[in-house]
Amino acid sequence: MTSLLDTTTRSLHRIALDKQREGRVPGLFAGVCRGGELAWGDGIGVAEIGSERAPGPDDQFLVASNTKTFTAVMVMQLRDEGRLTLDDLLGDHLSEVSHPITIRQCLAHVSGMAREPLGDVWETLEQPTAKELRRDFDEVERILRPHERWHYSNVVYAMLGQLIEELDGRPWAESLRVRLLEPLEMRRTTNGFDDGPHATGYYVAPYDDVPRIEPVMDLRAMAPCGGLASTASDLARWSAFVADPPSELLSPDTMEEMCQPQILLNSQLWTGAMGLGFFLMRSSAGRTWVGHTGGMPGHITGVFTHRESGTGSIVLMNATVTPGPDALAIELGDHVVEHDPVEDGPWQPGAELPEEYRPILGRWFSEGHPFVFSVEQGKLQARIDLPGAAKLPPSVFERESDDVYRTVSGRERGELLRVTRATDGSVTKLNWATYLFTREPIAFGEHLDA
Repeated sequence: MTSLLDTTTRSLHRIALDKQREGRVPGLFAGVCRGGELAWGDGIGVAEIGSERAPGPDDQFLVASNTKTFTAVMVMQLRDEGRLTLDDLLGDHLSEVSHPITIRQCLAHVSGMAREPLGDVWETLEQPTAKELRRDFDEVERILRPHERWHYSNVVYAMLGQLIEELDGRPWAESLRVRLLEPLEMRRTTNGFDDGPHATGYYVAPYDDVPRIEPVMDLRAMAPCGGLASTASDLARWSAFVADPPSELLSPDTMEEMCQPQILLNSQLWTGAMGLGFFLMRSSAGRTWVGHTGGMPGHITGVFTHRESGTGSIVLMNATVTPGPDALAIELGDHVVEHDPVEDGPWQPGAELPEEYRPILGRWFSEGHPFVFSVEQGKLQARIDLPGAAKLPPSVFERESDDVYRTVSGRERGELLRVTRATDGSVTKLNWATYLFTREPIAFGEHLDA
């Protein structure tokens, strides 16, 4: 493990211990990770009643719906390979489906589809086979209009697993192994428990303190929505992937796309949104944590990543009823980002200043507001010059043609910046997303009178 300050680790231990005691959780493992490794991890309680062994970083827990983030990434890999578009109907690729729902709607839980497959699957604990899932999907009720509100649907993610199988020509679990688990060296992430050490799942009733062992379900065709078991060590690698994916596995732009809000989770609270496969949770400190939670009988888990700092937080609990895994993971992660931040590297001088940028640099005004154009590491960039704006990333431009630049990140991403020059090469005005930029502040119509 990389190390954190002793004061930080003591605080993290107290937070985790308080939650374990408050929630009467038999065993809990909590970890904070950076760069694919645990910077801190602590097992509290026991992995199995009757033993004295605390859960460790290499104990498997059922991570349940955290599985959906893996399924979503594979769908986006297929999109990037040109095998589908997000606005394709699910039925364009699965002939059994007549519901007019798009792949994008499925990923963001805005399809309006009911939560579960046919039958009382959480009473019987019997899940459908792939044949039954496909055969019966059109009988699953569409209970809402698309995009009307966020409504979680396990059955839709199971069908995304069928989509992956259809397009990849192999079982979902095999696609997962080849596409993600082997490249990321996640050797203890499996469809259900492997033969290694794992935590036993329990139910602790509200009026006594004697844990009951919970059954381990066979999810069958529902595995793509919640079938994985994993360890804190493996999930640290997954968090690093979410923070900064290797381009050979997933374009960083695609991960950024997945982390853009599609709909609020709760329109009254405004503290969380849904991306494409990921929850986007806003902490009390104002940070956005990207990840998911999971719940199976006897196992409740949460994995969240603060992408800007590359910090991940993992909570694995072997009980059916626990403290909220998202709130606990984010509380632990926020504490580390706040009190033990990654140290910034030293300022590095640039090597070149392209001559064409020289007349652009400095202060410009648009709509009465000041903007500063500058060069960093050879890249032209711009920021609005107002209090608090320094905390936001700058807009960065790339040259498209003479005096035409594309905004590739930051404010007005995708828009063009056009530079107008006098005969002597000096810059007389800028037009960014068509808005006029001048060296002196002017009213909208003032330049028309000049």
